[in-house]
Amino acid sequence: MKIDRYNVEGYPDPTTHDALTNIEVLNRKARFRPVVYVCSPLSGDIEGNQVAARRYCRFVVDSGGVPIAPHLLFPQFMNDNDPAERELALFMDIVLLTKCAELWVFGSTVSKGMAREIEKAESRQMLIRYFTSECEEVLS
Repeated sequence: MKIDRYNVEGYPDPTTHDALTNIEVLNRKARFRPVVYVCSPLSGDIEGNQVAARRYCRFVVDSGGVPIAPHLLFPQFMNDNDPAERELALFMDIVLLTKCAELWVFGSTVSKGMAREIEKAESRQMLIRYFTSECEEVLS
């Protein structure tokens, strides 16, 4: 949207122009939501870890992002106990990770699968943020 620097009478109106421009910029920013890959453990306490992953996804949404959490999707139709299917799922995780703008790591435990995701994100120079299991950011 083009905002005119002049009022309807043709006089310069910088105050109105600046105010309307700032509103337009804020509206544009409010519409942008980065796609965030949710990196958290699945193995071990699978049910508990999936409950936590859903909470992390909600946190991403509340923080202005679009969450991607393959470990909530793939176990619904793939067998994590079958080594070939697990490897395929990890491959698909990485494919989805490459479509994301950021990687958010949750919790104090980093599983082997999470380590692969973090390594891939680092190699792509993605923004990586770390959070506790209570969704508090860990700043280094």
